[in-house]
Amino acid sequence: IDVAVRGDVDPHTGWFIDYADLDAAFAPLRQRLDHYYLNEIEGLENPTSENLAAWIWERLAPSMAGLWKVVVHETCNSRCVYYGPGDLPGKEA
Repeated sequence: IDVAVRGDVDPHTGWFIDYADLDAAFAPLRQRLDHYYLNEIEGLENPTSENLAAWIWERLAPSMAGLWKVVVHETCNSRCVYYGPGDLPGKEA
């Protein structure tokens, strides 16, 4: 699972997020998911990659400004990229 953020770089710090904050925000989710039957977790009764990415997004977005995408890798060659609810990036209206 990859969690990506984006934002404007602060000219004083040289970054826009402290990765320790990102890790701290994701840690409880990682702990809840790791070595558990995903379909026994509330909201993940159908634990597809798409549903898992959306589940993670819903829990991170309220406290993580700049959340850009959640990526769930199934194999080395296949993955789901979730940009949150709504229109896809680059999609014309």
